[in-house]
Amino acid sequence: MEPRQISQRFRGFLPVVVDIETGGVKAATDAVLQIAAVMVHMEDNGTLYVGETHTSHVEPFEGANLDPKSLEFNGIDPDHPLRMAIPESEALPMLFKPIREAIKQTGCTRAVLVGHNAWFDLGFLNAAVERCGIKRNPFHPFSCFDTATLSGLAYGQTVLARGVAAAGLDWDAREAHSAIYDAEKTAELFCTIVNRWDALTDTQG
Repeated sequence: MEPRQISQRFRGFLPVVVDIETGGVKAATDAVLQIAAVMVHMEDNGTLYVGETHTSHVEPFEGANLDPKSLEFNGIDPDHPLRMAIPESEALPMLFKPIREAIKQTGCTRAVLVGHNAWFDLGFLNAAVERCGIKRNPFHPFSCFDTATLSGLAYGQTVLARGVAAAGLDWDAREAHSAIYDAEKTAELFCTIVNRWDALTDTQG
């Protein structure tokens, strides 16, 4: 039996889980403060599993809005000296490099963003790409996989914490709203749902 390829599973798209912590809810005006991207890999039998995490703290762009309510929610102090934040123009190319390499290695044509309420993260990512004048965004500009929708279908739960729990995965509320933790849990949830679906369809087939 030939090994299964992730490029065949998602029509040439490579799913990459992204979580972005921000200074508000408006992609055009509010700051990107932290980005985490989690790679998704496939076993020869077609089982998806969570790969490595790439992350960066990001300096607010010049003139960016910082909503105190958003900062209270995510717990980020933009001026904290230990954040080791870098400009968007450095953070995005650094994060995109391993994604481009993975696209090439897997024979995919483009990455597709996976997120919980993915429209939010994709909107902020696209706005940052435009601000930085990046010509080759590895992500599809509007297609995405939303684990809020998938979790609602699979488990009847649309909140990330509840979807993760319904999937039988661990959740630590103390770690929530960190881009790294949320992205890694979203990746676990995505892989679990897809693997569950594939197992069901393989059995019925």
